[in-house]
Amino acid sequence: MIDPPEPLPAAASRGILDTSTVILLQRLTDPTALPAESLITAVTLAELSVGPLLTDDPVEREARQAHLQQAEADFDPIPFDSASARAFGAVAASLRRSGRKATARAYDAMTAAIAIANDLPVFTCNPVGFVGIDGLEVVAVPVPEL
Repeated sequence: MIDPPEPLPAAASRGILDTSTVILLQRLTDPTALPAESLITAVTLAELSVGPLLTDDPVEREARQAHLQQAEADFDPIPFDSASARAFGAVAASLRRSGRKATARAYDAMTAAIAIANDLPVFTCNPVGFVGIDGLEVVAVPVPEL
């Protein structure tokens, strides 16, 4: 079993919130666990866009759509650009060397590539998703109690 990355201090002035963190953002109780300037990627918007389409429950669909729209209103996402595409090669190679498949964690791998290309840490409630990616600073955000 692969150990998750060690949590790093939230000393970053800027950082990328991954999708797990954006989904739980309203429930987070410790604002110091996040960077002073929280950013998201276009990949997170893509992931959030899938949510409403994957449920037949109209109440859940409406909640997921509202969450997507709130993220669109609150953030100007960092794109997956040519620098990110080049960084993705290294991310995929890192994952393969660690015994993981980049395709199985495609959203996380693309988010990691954007973070690396922009020299930013990733703040996540699911640090295991980023295990095995060389050169990525991962900050574990405490998962709030239900």
